[in-house]
Amino acid sequence: MNDRYLSVDQVAELLGTTTRFPRRLIEERRIRYVKLGRYVRIPESAVAEFISSRTVEPLRRPRARYRRAA
Repeated sequence: MNDRYLSVDQVAELLGTTTRFPRRLIEERRIRYVKLGRYVRIPESAVAEFISSRTVEPLRRPRARYRRAA
């Protein structure tokens, strides 16, 4: 219960998007949220989970042992 709850505007600012994006995530139920009356709050841990689950790691290509001949 030590989690901070963020408004849609705060989440949008944190993600660097417009408020429409977090609202769409909520509507499509792609992120956890809490409904308090007419207010919607998103736990900070849910934002971190969303970011980490969609982070794409770079591919590491194996280094060639032999260089091409000219």
